[in-house]
Amino acid sequence: MLHVILYQPEIPPNTGNVIRLCANTGATLHLIRPLGFVLDDARLRRAGLDYHEWARVQVHEGLDRCLDSLRGSRVFCLSTRGRQSVFDMRFEENDAVLFGPETRGLPTALLNNWPRERILRLPMQRHSRSLNLSNAVAVTVYEAWRQLGFAGGE
Repeated sequence: MLHVILYQPEIPPNTGNVIRLCANTGATLHLIRPLGFVLDDARLRRAGLDYHEWARVQVHEGLDRCLDSLRGSRVFCLSTRGRQSVFDMRFEENDAVLFGPETRGLPTALLNNWPRERILRLPMQRHSRSLNLSNAVAVTVYEAWRQLGFAGGE
């Protein structure tokens, strides 16, 4: 099982899309407070449609608490500052990928203290700044799941 961690997500439809993605891929979603919305936001529900009941979603009061719950898992950050492509990483069962908030990405202080080999990026055109959060999560999760043989999928 893969783990998706959204650090302080801000935009309800993005999180709703990620809930739907996690329900369809079997990944567990971890949300790190503070959230930029309330969990019963209509826009979140609309984006996630009726997938909330199929998704495993955990809400954590901070990143440290989330990481404590994932002991034994390799945790990767996704950042435009990463040097290694998601497509060059060999993912393993129970790996986790941490994504930053939509408007600011992961904090520099966090990235500066993270092992360099665990900061990944998605290839983009040189002039591009970033992808939409839910798109970046989808590309990353499907690549990791593909490498794991689409375990549990049909």
